[in-house]
Amino acid sequence: MPVSFLTPRRHAISVIAAIAALALQPAAFAQGDAFPGKPITIVVGSAAGGSNDVFARAIGKRLSDSLGQPVVIDNKPAGGGVIANATVARAPADGYTLVVLSSTFTTGAAIRTNLNYDAVKDFKPVAMLAKGPLLVTVNKDSPYKTIQDLVAAAKANPGKLNYGTSGAGSINHFATELFAGAAGIKMTHVPYKGMGPATTDLLGGQIDVLVASAPSILTQVRGGKARALAVTTAARSPVAPELVSLEESGYKGSALDLWWGVLAPAGTPQAVVDKLNTEINKHIQSSEMKAFFIKEGAEPAPMKPDEFAKFIAAEIERWKGVAKAADIRPE
Repeated sequence: MPVSFLTPRRHAISVIAAIAALALQPAAFAQGDAFPGKPITIVVGSAAGGSNDVFARAIGKRLSDSLGQPVVIDNKPAGGGVIANATVARAPADGYTLVVLSSTFTTGAAIRTNLNYDAVKDFKPVAMLAKGPLLVTVNKDSPYKTIQDLVAAAKANPGKLNYGTSGAGSINHFATELFAGAAGIKMTHVPYKGMGPATTDLLGGQIDVLVASAPSILTQVRGGKARALAVTTAARSPVAPELVSLEESGYKGSALDLWWGVLAPAGTPQAVVDKLNTEINKHIQSSEMKAFFIKEGAEPAPMKPDEFAKFIAAEIERWKGVAKAADIRPE
């Protein structure tokens, strides 16, 4: 029979320490196990129908089914996402208020000094949902049939070709300047108030080039109203596998993924974040969601919370460098 050599006093101290250690562990697990005990709100900084909203509703429905609580979508389209982001940054850090946002979160943080939140310190990344390409597109009657045709024309006539964006500092503004820098060309920027009018002017021949997300332009391309020359992803994308990538075409350093993800307020318990991450990653990798994302111009991109946090911080620093080189400033 094992014999204890602890004195009664030392034995009592050892027992107390063990009980204390055990008491701490269930507390950490209980936060995740008990969550959620009430409805969850997902804030979206765009109107209903945009990609952020569509993705938020898709993952919200599945989270509601698996977690057993309603998930409410709260659209706050004013302020280009800033109001929505600020709302979540100031919300209680308990996992019941989340935000679905996209790459513009990091481009905005790279150039705007008047934000009423810190994009890194005031949020806790939960999970990336999906990523996808932007497409370099031209009018259907454009003389440019390949990306090399476009680059050759731009080099021969610096500044003559113009390109549209959804606004100064938008992700497609950064993507176009990233491509232009890699290709050694100069084009003239024409900012619009949203992707809708920019797309209209591309189709009407008022602008020469538009680098646009797959959800906003792929239907026009497939319908023959616009021509796509390349995708911005590092390699060909399953969203449009017939298109070459800019990197593949020799324009090194131009790779860019448009992405969507879920963030919580800073200070949200890690157990809650981990539970949400596990649920989200499970859902986005289902065959149903994979098909949904491809249809919407994206593909699932599961990440652990710490990986997503590092990715966001790195993206902000990357865009600061691009902004400085291309003199990109907010409107």
